[in-house]
Amino acid sequence: MIFTDLYKQSDKQSFINKVNEYSELLGINPNWLMAVMKAESGLNPQAVNKQPASVPGYDEDGILIKPAGQPDAENINVRSLYRATGLIQFMPKTAKGLNTHTDDLVEMSGTEQLYYVYKYYQPYKGKIKSYFDLYLVTFFPVAIGKPDNWTFETSKIKASTIARQNPGIDLNKDDKITIAEFKGYLLKTIPDNLKPFVFGSAPGNNAGTGEKKNNLIWLYLAAIGIFLYFNRRK
Repeated sequence: MIFTDLYKQSDKQSFINKVNEYSELLGINPNWLMAVMKAESGLNPQAVNKQPASVPGYDEDGILIKPAGQPDAENINVRSLYRATGLIQFMPKTAKGLNTHTDDLVEMSGTEQLYYVYKYYQPYKGKIKSYFDLYLVTFFPVAIGKPDNWTFETSKIKASTIARQNPGIDLNKDDKITIAEFKGYLLKTIPDNLKPFVFGSAPGNNAGTGEKKNNLIWLYLAAIGIFLYFNRRK
């Protein structure tokens, strides 16, 4: 399993065991889950997002509790009330929907918190066919299954807002993020020596099928790179 060296808590072995257990229940490669948690929190269950003072903060009921212009709290227990928290950066409203709270999650061990990670992904079981799919469910669930030219936006959130909040993903800096750009960004975040563990075949495939699928995946990723190159902002 990749990135296990980055998990620094005392419950390391039980954490690894639970990653394997929940991944099997979800029908996914545990390396996908480890890669998502590494990218979202550095595999730190006490990670709490911090935003500039200009970004307001809302609690689990949508009530403004940190107005724009006021700096984010330094104390993670306070900040967790209105910012993304934990292994996959649960938003307060999301945590409430899972029958927990972000200020509770920040107090949990990684092993304990993994239960809520599993609960979050469980409704998507059977739809997650790749690392890209798992990360889409984490980042923007409505995007799963969309074509590569689809732009991240909703009726309430403009494409430009999403792009400005995630400048590293807007690869061609055109104030919008497409599925192709998102995939290109994810590809860049995985070290070359670990790419076969993340972009390889799904669990349960035989060797021949896995090798063929690997080749197709690398061709697909190369095509994304070409697409992004020719669609970069001039």
